[in-house]
Amino acid sequence: MNQEAFRVFYNRTSRPLRAYLLRMSGRVDVADDLLQESYCRFLAASLPEMDVGQSRSYLFKIATNLLHDRWRRKEIPENIDATNQSCQDDRETRIDVRRAFDQLKPRERQLLWLAHVEGFDHQEIAQLAGLKVASVRVLLFRARSQLANRLRERLRTGSGV
Repeated sequence: MNQEAFRVFYNRTSRPLRAYLLRMSGRVDVADDLLQESYCRFLAASLPEMDVGQSRSYLFKIATNLLHDRWRRKEIPENIDATNQSCQDDRETRIDVRRAFDQLKPRERQLLWLAHVEGFDHQEIAQLAGLKVASVRVLLFRARSQLANRLRERLRTGSGV
């Protein structure tokens, strides 16, 4: 990938990748470190010619693996405190959703983010997460159910998730 192609690729992918890393880690410093490391590893890899979608998937795979390494080493917590993050519209609802999302297991957060924020299909998520497509379907269903249960509990009790 030449310098101009990388600049265009970086401009298209850096914001969504940073948002993913920030949401998964809950820490700006970790997200920024992993963002930089992801691009360094992407550039250092001897890759065959790929289209933009394949390159994007490969970059997210690198970032996902780096996140998993941090979780395994217990460098970032499984649950994230969302109370200090700013919201714009319907602040209370957004905070409720963020709190519920942040209390999910890392794998559940990852799958939901990749599917519903990044728009990856089940096949792409399976490749990124190192799972089988059938497993992605089941795990996504369970993650959605967990998130819905946490939000229902919030509504039922009227307290923090």
